[in-house]
Amino acid sequence: MVTAPRNAKTGPRKGGNRGRTPSGKPNPIDVHVGARVRLRRTLLGMSQEKLGEALGLTFQQVQKYERGANRVGASRLFDLSRVLDVPVSFFFDDMDDQLKEQSPALIAGIGELAELPAHFEHDPMAKRETLELVRAYYRITDPQVRKRVYELAKALAEVAGA
Repeated sequence: MVTAPRNAKTGPRKGGNRGRTPSGKPNPIDVHVGARVRLRRTLLGMSQEKLGEALGLTFQQVQKYERGANRVGASRLFDLSRVLDVPVSFFFDDMDDQLKEQSPALIAGIGELAELPAHFEHDPMAKRETLELVRAYYRITDPQVRKRVYELAKALAEVAGA
């Protein structure tokens, strides 16, 4: 028996909306994760093609992940964290409360998701500011200058901690 493919007239295809918003746009959380992939890839000076090669993907697939057009599954997220040398939590850093409310479970009214404990602190090594600082630091080619910048940062940290 041959069945017609699903379309707007015959209804949604199996699998539902696949995490998209009711309007059919990519879920904002998927867009955020994709933006974090792009941020880290860019900070490393890596092309979409090189990232794709490391993951066994085409650069077009990497583009779709970065735009949020394709959702990143758990195993792919693990591979991305390994290749981009960041913890998985990096992809969810800097997510504001309004964005967190766009979780497919919350949109569907399934219920509240447990929040992280108040004492939880994000790893400073996974923050964009840290990554940009380290990248700028290593762009200093003169070892003497780089050492002085390092000593300056240590001195400022001591003063701030006192």
